[in-house]
Amino acid sequence: MKLKNVLIVVKDIEKAKQFYHELFGLDAVLESDGNVILTEGLVLQDEEIWKQALGKDVLTGSNACELYFEEKNIEAFAEKLEKTYPALCCVNHLAPCGPGRKMLRFYDPDGHLIEVRTPDCL
Repeated sequence: MKLKNVLIVVKDIEKAKQFYHELFGLDAVLESDGNVILTEGLVLQDEEIWKQALGKDVLTGSNACELYFEEKNIEAFAEKLEKTYPALCCVNHLAPCGPGRKMLRFYDPDGHLIEVRTPDCL
């Protein structure tokens, strides 16, 4: 068995595509009926499709999981994040997290927790 994708529910597909492209360089690979597959296997799905499929409302900001990214130049990333999306809720500002490593956590526009950390080996 092989994990193929991770799907997150978003209110506005176009806004989410722009967010993940601007900050992480993810591009759309396939778009179909309220679903967008981005490079690296992240899938965006329109909230209405998800609600219809489950018959339940979407819960945001649950803190039950996070998307994890690594970035060598985390200082430049933190600056870009603050400049491009100043209104986003930052959970942890740029801080040390072990010998020679730094990290930050924030929520995307749909309330998904994201962690960005420097790689173990630079």
